[in-house]
Order: sequence, then C-alpha cells, then structure tokens
Amino acid sequence: MNAYLIHNSILTLSIQAQSCCLSCKQAGHCLSIASARDINPSNSRVRVQAQPMRPTAWLAQSKAIATMALSQRSTQALARLRAYNPPPTQWYNCPLTRRAAVLIILFPDRHGELKVVLTMRSARLNTYAGQAAFPGGKSDTLEETPWDTARREAFEEIGLPMDDDKLKGFKVEHLCELPTNLAKTELGVRPCVAYLCPSSKPGSELSVEDKLIPRLDPKEVAAVFTAPFHSFLCKTWPGDTPGPVQKDGRPEKWYRGSWTDWHESRWRMHNFYIPRPPATPTSLLKNPSQASPPSGPEPSSHTGLPDGDDPRPEPSALDALTTFRVFGMTARILVDAARVAYAEEPEFEHNSHHGDEAMIGRLLEMGRLSEVRKTGEVLTKEVLREASKM
Repeated sequence: MNAYLIHNSILTLSIQAQSCCLSCKQAGHCLSIASARDINPSNSRVRVQAQPMRPTAWLAQSKAIATMALSQRSTQALARLRAYNPPPTQWYNCPLTRRAAVLIILFPDRHGELKVVLTMRSARLNTYAGQAAFPGGKSDTLEETPWDTARREAFEEIGLPMDDDKLKGFKVEHLCELPTNLAKTELGVRPCVAYLCPSSKPGSELSVEDKLIPRLDPKEVAAVFTAPFHSFLCKTWPGDTPGPVQKDGRPEKWYRGSWTDWHESRWRMHNFYIPRPPATPTSLLKNPSQASPPSGPEPSSHTGLPDGDDPRPEPSALDALTTFRVFGMTARILVDAARVAYAEEPEFEHNSHHGDEAMIGRLLEMGRLSEVRKTGEVLTKEVLREASKM
C-alpha cells in the first residue's frame, strides 16, 4: 500500500496497513491529505469499529493548536454558528431508510482561521463514488439523531472518536444543525456542524506525542483533506499561497458555477477546485503487486471551458489529480454553512434559501419518500414538477 505524506498543513496524514498516524506540521491555506487508494482490497472487510480504538487517534495535538488564539473573524463565526436556530425540520418525518447526516468538522489552523475536513469517497461505493464529501451516511436506527448519525459515520470513516475522553486534550463541540438537504437518491441529509477544539485552558501545553490517528475505511473513504472554510464564499483563490493548477501546470480557476433546473426552479451548481500540494509517495507494501493500479480517464485541459459547470468526470486515480473538485450537494452545504458562519454573501451567484425542507415536506405528502427504497430510485423532473404543485 502506498501512503502520501504531505508536510504543508496542520494535518499531515500517513496511511499504514492497519492504522494511520498524523503529525502536526506547518499550516497555511493549503490542504492536507491522507490517501487510502492502494489499500489491499482483500483487507477491505476489516471494519474500523471492529478494531480497538487507541487513546491516540486522528488529529495531532501540539503547542501550535493548544496555545493559538482564534482570529476575530473565526471567533465571530463560531459564535454565529452556536447561535443559529434552524427552521423546523422534516428529517424526523422521513422513514429510517431516508435519513442521513453529515459532519462538518471545523478546526483552527496556526493562524487562528477555520478549516474544514473533507473526504474523497471510495471508488468502490455504489453512489457518488470518487467524489468529495463530508464524513457521513445513513442512520442505523430511528432513535439516532442527526448528530448521533454524523458522529458514528465520522468514527467509521475517518476514525474520529465518538467519546471526547479518547481525544486526549481535544473535544468536539456540537455547534448547530443546518436545514435538511434533499439528495438525488431521495435521502434527507442533515448537516451537523462541529468544532474540534482544545479542551485544555488557553496557554497550556499539549505534548506533540499525544496524537489522534486517522483510520480510514478503504471501502468508504479514499482520502481525507482540508480546506479554508471562508474560501467557499470567494470567487478566486484567497491568500498568498499557491492556488489550484491544471495537470500541465497552468493556473486553474478556484470556482466555476452555472445555473440549471432542479426542484422545478433555477439552481446554482458550484464547483470548487482545492489545490493539492506535492506529495511524497512512500511504499509500505512488501509486495508491490498488491497495490491497486491507477485507473480512470485522464483529466482533460480546461482550455476553452466557460466560467461555468465542469462536465468532466473525476479520474479514479488519486495521483492523477492536481486538485480536488468539490461540487454538488457538498459544495452547496459548504456555501450555506459559510454564509451562516461569516454573515456574508458569496462573491458568486447562489440560491438564497438554505436546504430543502419545503420540497422534502411536499414529497412526503405525496408519498414519494416511502420506507421501501427501489433500486436505482432517483428524483426526476416529473416527480419534482408534481411536488412543486402541491
């Protein structure tokens, strides 16, 4: 199995055969990544929850995080999220098979600015394979709240402990929940916003040896990376760090967007291109033949593409990517979350409403979101047109 060690971010992830370790490095506006692309498929049945969770897991503790002061902008953003009161939700009216939740994990970089954790979904998944997403998934029981579901899925996918006692000096604060979004697979997806922060008093020192080690589930997650939270309100790449580039080295746009018809209304599709810093591949396999060969189409040039939606599919080989494309529902949730946090409107065109509570309510009323899900069941324009008339 290959691991990518990236030392340009506050999160530096090293994926190993059974576990992954992370050390705290310098931070900036660049992202960090942990890749599980070449995990042996024969080991893919090993579930994270079946392995004992060590006291050290996922995000490295260091003086940089423990003693750093949040910027005024970040402090105000967290305060707005804590104070946010979402409208009544249809999530609890959905049957169990239609309930899902995602975890928006925010944490401070060494400058005191907020960053957000994202994943690349495994190419083995039946839905949204190889796409950028938040940690998250479907509910297991009717007793699970959206927060319960999001925390459990984050534990299974990226090894974020569900118990703060296992975070060793860190805690996960539940800031708020955002309006439920409607996925094309007819799931009600509830975004839960969390703040991963030091539990020690300001000014205290945390040992660099106390770490939080990521444990990726290769059946669900191919990579973990981070991005500046505020940048999802920007039309151009912010800051003085290198922005996204194409495979041939030419500059890439940070943002592309276009309008389309969805939910029987005009819908803004967002595409963000998060720059990937250079990686140093390190072989951890005794038998190189166990590694998965690169596959998937080569990314084409952007020459001639308008400042709009990007129709290109994601290549499945992570090492073929110079940027991580964040689009679809994930991009929309990021934009909405940043709007709430920073009390700012994006520099680009966008839909004014948050979530899809009204449409979910109409679909429930017409009996569309039933307990039994049919294989390949997706929303069509005809279904949405009928729901919009109710």
